[in-house]
Amino acid sequence: MKSFLLSIFISFVGIYGYAQNYEIKGIVVDASGSPLPGVSIVVKNTLKGTSTGFDGDFILSNVQKGETLVFSYLGFVTKEIVINDGSLLNVTLTEDTQSLDEVVVVGYGTQKKREVTGAVSVVDSQTLEDLKPVKMEQALQGTVSGVNVTTTSGAPGSDINIRIRGIATNGDNKPLTIIDGYIGELGLLNPNDVETITVLKDAQAAIYGSTGANGVILITTKMGKKNSKAKISYNTYYGFQETSKKLNVLNATEYAALLNESYVSGGAQIPFPNISGLSKGTDWQDEVFETNVPIVSHDITMTGGSDKITYAISGSHLDQEGIIGGKKSGFLRNTARISLGAELSDKLKLKSNVIYTYFNRKTLPEGGNASVLLNAVNSPSTLAPYDANGDYTVFPIGNLGNEMINPLAQIANTYNDYNFKKLNGNFGLDYTLMEGLVLSSSIGFNTSNSESKSFAKIVDYGGKVFDVARSSVNQNAINNNDYSFDIYATYTKQIDDDHKIVGTLGNTIFKEWGNGLYATGYDIPNNSWSNADISLANGAPAPGVIPVSSYTFDERKLSYFGRLQYDFKGKYLLSAMIRRDASTKFGPGNKVGYFPSFTAGWILSDESFFGESKVLNFLKLRGSYGALGNDRIPTNGYISQLSGEATYVFDGALINGVATGQIPNPNLKWEEARKFDVGIDLKLLNNKVGVVADYFIDTRADLLIPFIPTSGILGPGAPGAASPTINAGTVKNSGLEFSVDYKNNFTDDFSINVAYNVTFLKNEVTEINGTEFIEGGVFGISQPAPSRMEVGQPIGYFYGYKTDGIFQNQNEVDAHPSQIALGAESAPGDFRYVDTNNDGVIDVNDRANIGDPIPEATMGLNLQFNYKSFDFSMYTFASVGNDMVRNYESIYPDANNLNYVLDRWTGEGTTNSTPRVTTAASVNNVFSTYYVEDASYVRIQNIQLGYTFNPDLLEKIGVDKLRLYTSANNLYTFTKYRGYDPGASSGAPIGGGIDDGFYPIPRTYMVGLNINF
Repeated sequence: MKSFLLSIFISFVGIYGYAQNYEIKGIVVDASGSPLPGVSIVVKNTLKGTSTGFDGDFILSNVQKGETLVFSYLGFVTKEIVINDGSLLNVTLTEDTQSLDEVVVVGYGTQKKREVTGAVSVVDSQTLEDLKPVKMEQALQGTVSGVNVTTTSGAPGSDINIRIRGIATNGDNKPLTIIDGYIGELGLLNPNDVETITVLKDAQAAIYGSTGANGVILITTKMGKKNSKAKISYNTYYGFQETSKKLNVLNATEYAALLNESYVSGGAQIPFPNISGLSKGTDWQDEVFETNVPIVSHDITMTGGSDKITYAISGSHLDQEGIIGGKKSGFLRNTARISLGAELSDKLKLKSNVIYTYFNRKTLPEGGNASVLLNAVNSPSTLAPYDANGDYTVFPIGNLGNEMINPLAQIANTYNDYNFKKLNGNFGLDYTLMEGLVLSSSIGFNTSNSESKSFAKIVDYGGKVFDVARSSVNQNAINNNDYSFDIYATYTKQIDDDHKIVGTLGNTIFKEWGNGLYATGYDIPNNSWSNADISLANGAPAPGVIPVSSYTFDERKLSYFGRLQYDFKGKYLLSAMIRRDASTKFGPGNKVGYFPSFTAGWILSDESFFGESKVLNFLKLRGSYGALGNDRIPTNGYISQLSGEATYVFDGALINGVATGQIPNPNLKWEEARKFDVGIDLKLLNNKVGVVADYFIDTRADLLIPFIPTSGILGPGAPGAASPTINAGTVKNSGLEFSVDYKNNFTDDFSINVAYNVTFLKNEVTEINGTEFIEGGVFGISQPAPSRMEVGQPIGYFYGYKTDGIFQNQNEVDAHPSQIALGAESAPGDFRYVDTNNDGVIDVNDRANIGDPIPEATMGLNLQFNYKSFDFSMYTFASVGNDMVRNYESIYPDANNLNYVLDRWTGEGTTNSTPRVTTAASVNNVFSTYYVEDASYVRIQNIQLGYTFNPDLLEKIGVDKLRLYTSANNLYTFTKYRGYDPGASSGAPIGGGIDDGFYPIPRTYMVGLNINF
């Protein structure tokens, strides 16, 4: 009986045990929904497992309830799932951007992240997806330490400046952009085509020699994956734009009252005897700024691959109208791209990438007295946009000057069009000569054509300088080309388990050439934009005017480079590089430059004495020093050219001809960038926290400075002539970079990623030869240049008068050194300027450093949360310590003012900061600290909220992924600066940071869709 009961018990146990064993089926995909073949799947703490197939699918039998499946794949975060039943598993693996085995592009090769010994930062495609940048440069602001991005304008398609570790030269500071191995242009890329952005900030960039002095940005575009079926991704968004800021100007009543006071102060009759019925008048900013301005983007990509071939094909369309002028300041961009990789044999691999870009841009006048926005800010609010006949109001000359015109009329009478087409890409082959030795070659190319047209119609603004008495059309055609040929060999050798050597030896040939043609036609039929073409123009140019011009250029470089990387026991890392560059920019004896560099690293956490820390998982010390060259100057500066203008007498008649242009300098040589960096990389708390810190010194020696003042005997002042370019200066940038990020998957449903970075920077000019200082920039009318480059000061610092309050009474005026040398006698209510040299007189010799446009610190704080099907991200950027010059206010007596003048001086004791208003002559308009403001700011660059639909539901309709999102770009800027954009700059090293009324970056609200098939 007992044996019978035992048998029954055993049978039940067996049945129960059998019932808890499952056959687990499922599919493994990445975050975009693409299947992942070859994923390892193991039952935890056992040897039982399998791997995913071609379509990411898998089957694993005899898995018991409660057991844990471990999913692991190189470059992705390992995931564990506890089995509770036999339902179908849909597993999504996320890329492990913090992985030390992540491969980083470092120029003519790659390294694992743990092996990198230079200052290198990476921005991934997820960041691009979150930020939704219209232009690629915007994705670097606040996401990479040591990189500062400034806009020249918020107008669609306008240029964006990138500075890596400060401004090092008074010439071209733009970093080099390498797209999949060839020189390209960052701003023309479709952001959805980009997989990663890698920034080389120190001597690691020396492998690029003469082109890498300003830092290097390496772009890796998206490619298909091997053994994956075709995947189609469609991304689109639609948005509305509006101005992010309006300036607080006076309304009609305030304006009239203040103008009356100004006229009384100047001893003149008041212009508005009765102001009671004026009300608020015209808000000219509301008139020129449009609301609900559309922006739309479409992007489609198809990727896939077999065992031997991978491919990616994409196309995009972007259409953005301007918040001023709508389509008259619009930007349209279309791109198409095809990328192909093929294993032609076991030894030979082909890679190719070709991109076609077309864009069309229309612009309105910006900057200076011709600016539409400047006219809107300064136009009197008492004037109406239209007269009684419905025509645009004509502004009087008088005390408004002869430059201010009706901004609405200016928009209506502006006609221009710019079309740009570019084809660029590369074709490369990799051939394995023997085990460990690979020969690589690549041909990169860029060819572009652009056509532009602008039309000046006959228009009468009432006697202003912008009146046009004779219609004309300007047409330009420009063709630019370049190609590069790279061939290099890479040898990798592992000796025993301790030694690894990677050697690279190669050669680069680069040629750039092009031409341009400019022509002007006069007297356009019907004074019409539709007839604005030189072929229809029927008028002759004015006597002495040459209506056509052209140019050609041809520049070349020949380079050789070598690099040796040594790894001992995986913890002692050394790298040495040298590059020889020859450039046609320099004359005989100076064409060739040699640029060596060294980097080293020590992974302390791998040392036996370090032990096993539960807190500190990884620790690496690294350092670098190297030299890079720079030759970014106009061509043929070392020889004399007939590019000047001259008039000669032949047979008693005056004949226009040519003469020598810029004075040549046969001693021109390479500008040299010397880069020093020491850094530390940390991983903490099970690799959830990453810390990177760097101290750097970048010294730019033998600066190539154009237009150094020379004797007038040499003729630099003749028409078309100029002073020579000379190696004449040294600039030093030093600073500290620090970044920290925290990433953690708390549960399968909730994850967080927080990243913060900050850069402290000091800029100093340490040497100038041939002159005491170099000036630049423009302030006001007929005033000395407001910016300087001078030894002991930051490059481009502001040079003017220091104010010391306001004279409260005549006794204070009499007791102070005379200020009449500045243009007028002072009176109570005027600025009191500082006698900086203590000579008892206020004059030009009392000017001093009154501000610096270079920020002391820049930082970014970026947040990402994921909860179940919801995702949220926010990106912010801050700039601290940068000053900006307020130069958008007209000096004409009848111009409008910002409302801060309501707190002006009106009598003794009323204020000590804002001067009186008067039409009388005063010295209050000279360049001083009054016009220099702290432009520090914090900007919320982007906020995005998305929802991804359940893949189980999508599978039934053949969709892998469907995500809806809403976002806001440039949501808000916290600043005390009065102007439109505290982060804008012309980009000029000397003269940047002077605000002529920068077109504000629009605030954009968007809704979008991501769908994968």
